Amino acid sequence: MRFPVDCATRLLQDTPVAPDPHPQAEENKRRSSRVLTRVTVRASGKNIHGRKFHETCQTILVNAHGGLLYLNESVQVGGDILIANPATEEEQECRIVYLGEFSKKGHRVAIEFLSPAPHFWGIEFAPQDWPRRPAPAPDTIH
Repeated sequence: MRFPVDCATRLLQDTPVAPDPHPQAEENKRRSSRVLTRVTVRASGKNIHGRKFHETCQTILVNAHGGLLYLNESVQVGGDILIANPATEEEQECRIVYLGEFSKKGHRVAIEFLSPAPHFWGIEFAPQDWPRRPAPAPDTIH
């Protein structure tokens, strides 16, 4: 059985929820499509006690404006976090916008990039609504 990405996200939660009969309605509220994928990233910031942390973690899903990941540190909504993608060597400053349930993999934490960065994830199969990289400038040497 295939579900839209938002429905697949619900299936990852602890309590079962039926797939949305109108997934397009919810998707239209989003700025960009979600992609269910695991990307290993490094997260750093301050936990709820004000102590610095550095942790390697994995995403659950990503989009052009952020993502959902598992994090072992206790953080708070509105807090800042720096995410680094070792594969692309890029970093993005993020804001924590949601804290989910805790599981053996960690807390589900939704992050929002402070600036949209669709290429941060290094995904070659990006959905149509993710902005494309601009074409390289033609060589000026003749």
